[in-house]
Amino acid sequence: MNDLGEFGGGLDSQSPVLVVTTNEAPGYRVDRVIGEIFGLTVRSRHIGSQMGAGLKSLVGGELRGLTKTLVESRNEAMNRLIEQARARGANGVLMMRFDVTDAAGNGTEVCAYGTAVVLSRSA
Repeated sequence: MNDLGEFGGGLDSQSPVLVVTTNEAPGYRVDRVIGEIFGLTVRSRHIGSQMGAGLKSLVGGELRGLTKTLVESRNEAMNRLIEQARARGANGVLMMRFDVTDAAGNGTEVCAYGTAVVLSRSA
Protein backbone atom coordinates (compact mmCIF):
# COMPACT_ATOMS: atom_id res chain seq x y z
CA MET A 1 0.00 0.00 0.00
CA ASN A 2 1.34 3.47 -0.80
CA ASP A 3 1.78 6.25 1.77
CA LEU A 4 -1.45 7.91 0.63
CA GLY A 5 -3.56 4.89 1.56
CA GLU A 6 -1.53 3.84 4.55
CA PHE A 7 -1.09 7.26 6.14
CA GLY A 8 -4.23 9.09 5.00
CA GLY A 9 -7.94 8.80 5.45
CA GLY A 10 -11.30 10.31 4.78
CA LEU A 11 -14.54 9.23 3.25
CA ASP A 12 -15.11 7.51 -0.04
CA SER A 13 -16.95 9.77 -2.49
CA GLN A 14 -19.71 7.11 -2.60
CA SER A 15 -20.45 7.39 1.13
CA PRO A 16 -24.20 7.60 1.91
CA VAL A 17 -23.46 10.27 4.54
CA LEU A 18 -21.92 13.64 3.71
CA VAL A 19 -19.47 14.59 6.45
CA VAL A 20 -18.06 18.12 6.55
CA THR A 21 -16.10 20.15 9.06
CA THR A 22 -18.02 23.31 8.21
CA ASN A 23 -21.23 24.72 9.74
CA GLU A 24 -23.11 24.19 6.49
CA ALA A 25 -22.73 22.21 3.28
CA PRO A 26 -22.77 24.41 0.16
CA GLY A 27 -25.42 23.24 -2.28
CA TYR A 28 -27.46 21.59 0.49
CA ARG A 29 -30.24 22.73 2.77
CA VAL A 30 -30.57 21.43 6.34
CA ASP A 31 -34.11 20.03 6.64
CA ARG A 32 -33.74 18.66 10.15
CA VAL A 33 -31.15 18.70 12.91
CA ILE A 34 -30.99 15.35 14.68
CA GLY A 35 -28.29 16.25 17.17
CA GLU A 36 -24.83 15.40 18.42
CA ILE A 37 -23.35 12.05 17.49
CA PHE A 38 -19.95 10.44 17.92
CA GLY A 39 -17.86 7.44 16.98
CA LEU A 40 -15.26 6.26 19.46
CA THR A 41 -12.37 3.82 19.53
CA VAL A 42 -9.62 3.11 22.04
CA ARG A 43 -6.48 1.40 20.82
CA SER A 44 -3.81 -0.11 23.02
CA ARG A 45 -0.22 0.49 22.16
CA HIS A 46 1.73 -2.40 20.65
CA ILE A 47 4.92 -3.08 22.62
CA GLY A 48 6.96 -3.31 19.40
CA SER A 49 5.80 0.07 18.17
CA GLN A 50 6.45 1.57 21.61
CA MET A 51 10.02 0.28 21.61
CA GLY A 52 10.52 1.44 18.03
CA ALA A 53 9.13 4.87 18.92
CA GLY A 54 11.47 5.10 21.89
CA LEU A 55 14.49 4.32 19.73
CA LYS A 56 13.31 6.65 16.96
CA SER A 57 12.91 9.49 19.44
CA LEU A 58 16.66 9.34 20.07
CA VAL A 59 17.46 10.22 16.46
CA GLY A 60 14.34 12.15 15.49
CA GLY A 61 11.92 11.72 12.63
CA GLU A 62 8.43 10.43 12.05
CA LEU A 63 7.13 7.59 14.18
CA ARG A 64 5.59 5.73 11.24
CA GLY A 65 4.18 2.84 13.28
CA LEU A 66 2.35 5.21 15.61
CA THR A 67 1.23 7.35 12.67
CA LYS A 68 -0.28 4.31 10.97
CA THR A 69 -2.07 3.28 14.17
CA LEU A 70 -3.51 6.76 14.62
CA VAL A 71 -4.74 6.83 11.00
CA GLU A 72 -6.43 3.45 11.50
CA SER A 73 -8.01 4.70 14.74
CA ARG A 74 -9.32 7.89 13.11
CA ASN A 75 -10.79 5.91 10.21
CA GLU A 76 -12.47 3.48 12.63
CA ALA A 77 -13.92 6.36 14.67
CA MET A 78 -15.16 8.01 11.46
CA ASN A 79 -16.83 4.78 10.29
CA ARG A 80 -18.57 4.48 13.67
CA LEU A 81 -19.70 8.12 13.39
CA ILE A 82 -21.26 7.35 10.00
CA GLU A 83 -22.96 4.22 11.40
CA GLN A 84 -24.48 6.35 14.17
CA ALA A 85 -25.64 8.98 11.68
CA ARG A 86 -27.37 6.39 9.49
CA ALA A 87 -28.92 4.62 12.49
CA ARG A 88 -30.51 7.92 13.56
CA GLY A 89 -31.81 8.71 10.06
CA ALA A 90 -29.21 11.31 9.08
CA ASN A 91 -27.59 11.67 5.68
CA GLY A 92 -25.14 14.35 6.79
CA VAL A 93 -22.83 15.36 9.62
CA LEU A 94 -21.90 19.00 10.08
CA MET A 95 -19.05 20.42 12.15
CA MET A 96 -17.22 17.07 12.36
CA ARG A 97 -14.16 17.10 14.59
CA PHE A 98 -11.68 14.62 16.03
CA ASP A 99 -10.59 14.50 19.65
CA VAL A 100 -7.57 12.40 20.60
CA THR A 101 -6.62 11.73 24.21
CA ASP A 102 -4.42 9.41 26.20
CA ALA A 103 -6.45 6.59 27.77
CA ALA A 104 -4.85 6.31 31.22
CA GLY A 105 -1.45 5.57 29.70
CA ASN A 106 -2.74 2.30 28.24
CA GLY A 107 -3.71 3.49 24.80
CA THR A 108 -5.16 6.24 22.70
CA GLU A 109 -8.80 7.28 22.58
CA VAL A 110 -10.00 8.74 19.29
CA CYS A 111 -13.45 10.31 19.06
CA ALA A 112 -15.05 11.63 15.86
CA TYR A 113 -18.03 13.85 16.63
CA GLY A 114 -20.40 16.27 14.95
CA THR A 115 -24.01 17.24 14.38
CA ALA A 116 -26.22 14.72 12.55
CA VAL A 117 -28.60 16.32 10.05
CA VAL A 118 -30.97 15.51 7.22
CA LEU A 119 -29.86 17.34 4.09
CA SER A 120 -31.46 17.93 0.72
CA ARG A 121 -30.08 19.56 -2.41
CA SER A 122 -30.71 23.29 -2.67
CA ALA A 123 -32.83 24.40 -5.58
